[in-house]
Amino acid sequence: MTWKRLLELDARLSARMRVAERPGLLRTVAILLAHSGDSWFWWAGLGLLWWLGNPFWRPWALAVLLSIIALAVVVLAVKFTIRRRRPEGEWGSLYRKTDPHSFPSGHAARVVLIAILALGLGPWWLALIICIWAPLVALARVAMGVHYLSDIVGGLVLGAVAGIVALQILSR
Repeated sequence: MTWKRLLELDARLSARMRVAERPGLLRTVAILLAHSGDSWFWWAGLGLLWWLGNPFWRPWALAVLLSIIALAVVVLAVKFTIRRRRPEGEWGSLYRKTDPHSFPSGHAARVVLIAILALGLGPWWLALIICIWAPLVALARVAMGVHYLSDIVGGLVLGAVAGIVALQILSR
């Protein structure tokens, strides 16, 4: 199979998953999930957790926040190297204006990084919740038409590698 055919298949499969133009509960849930992985949301939440947290949560929040920032630098470097355009669509105009490139998905990378850090740093109940939430966020990005499936797969791989590296660094 040629590279062109793979990209065409990727676009067709991604289009089938799309709910951005279909009003209803599924679209509403996809919007909420798609936004729940936004970097500003996590920066604010982790900053608040660090500020108000106890001796367990403060270092946890700082470790996750610094890992997210480091990952963002890597994701942006890859995006501006590859320069794959996002799928056409109207939803997510802020994403489309501030970051017109889709590969890899920063949201997918971020949520997998957070899931791996939650698994490695605990607590178990948070890791469980985040491991259920993370793939839903990644799929919601395709459903809302701001990413192709391959963008998500690339983000998941990049986020997994970043999470493993971050745990190695944090365990020292």
